[in-house]
Amino acid sequence: MRYLLLRMKRFCGFITGFVFFISGILKLMDPVGTGLIIKEYLDFMHLGFLDPAAKFFGAALALTETVLGTGLITGVWRRIIAPTTIALQSAFTLITLTLVIFNPEMDCGCFGEAIHLTHWETFIKNLILICLLLIYYIPRRHLGETKRRKYISFSIVSASVVLFMIYSWAYMPLVEFTDFKPGFSLKSNSSDVEYEAVFIYEKDGIKQTFSLEELPDSTWTFINTETIIKSGEANSHGLSFTDKNGNYADSLATQGKVIIISVYDTDISKKKWKRIDAFMSNAEKVGFNVLLLTPTPVENHKESFTADYKTLLTLNRSNGGASYFQNGYHISKWSMRGYPKLEDLERVYSEDITEGIIGKETQESLTFQAFLLYVFAVMLLL
Repeated sequence: MRYLLLRMKRFCGFITGFVFFISGILKLMDPVGTGLIIKEYLDFMHLGFLDPAAKFFGAALALTETVLGTGLITGVWRRIIAPTTIALQSAFTLITLTLVIFNPEMDCGCFGEAIHLTHWETFIKNLILICLLLIYYIPRRHLGETKRRKYISFSIVSASVVLFMIYSWAYMPLVEFTDFKPGFSLKSNSSDVEYEAVFIYEKDGIKQTFSLEELPDSTWTFINTETIIKSGEANSHGLSFTDKNGNYADSLATQGKVIIISVYDTDISKKKWKRIDAFMSNAEKVGFNVLLLTPTPVENHKESFTADYKTLLTLNRSNGGASYFQNGYHISKWSMRGYPKLEDLERVYSEDITEGIIGKETQESLTFQAFLLYVFAVMLLL
């Protein structure tokens, strides 16, 4: 009987640890997207003044989830890890209960962009995890002793997770879950679509959208501008941008071999702008049509176009990243730190479209799968 109880408790700990680990690692893989999720929570709780630190908060929370999940799976430091996990999960449950009550238009973000749950689904999931954690930890004396080698596996996995986080922060997600993943296509419908610019203002922690004709008084604070569809159908994945005269130029992304440089935050160093200019020059030498997309017009760049901030974040998580389209099909993307060299651009330009899509996506997906297999092998077999 005692043996069955021990197995049941450890199984509950493993299941909870697995959920925590996967939830955390998916958010660590996409720190920019996680920052957007945290920003939505901060705005919902009227803590918008903390928005600049949203990305840092998101990474810290995701790292905490992943390490706690590792601890639950390996069974180390139970006196600290189990109560901490119960406290954190209780906080998550209370927050999701608030979401159920007020039902704001936002995603819980439990698993980043990979899995989307409704508020009720998230709340039920959290209740189940709380129950599993209580079964696992109470009473603690029935858990048995932790094998010494598990402390080694915990340390190895934790160090690997930190390195994974640093890589994701510096480059881009290994697996793409946004609309602009390789293989998706754009359809140019610019002539059939009527767009409208709307302006987002904030007052007393509440954000509101206004049209150009109905701008609020000076007591409101301007946040940003977004473009919405007034009539017609937009590009299949909403890649809409305008030239310096305000004319929509969406069709340019669907004509031939195009590389789009997306800079969602133009406040970057001169060194980075030089790097962007050098890459654009190399891409043009090879034969690509190169477009620079920014939230606001940029001087001294004839190829500069304007797009929504959120559109640019979705297109490429790296600020200054490059996305390659061929006849409207999204082939691949690179971070600013991972720009291909001139000879690599020549190879990309000449390769078959199918090879480009499958090769890039398969390589990164296999890398992520290999990482997961490695960490779980260390946690379970070491």
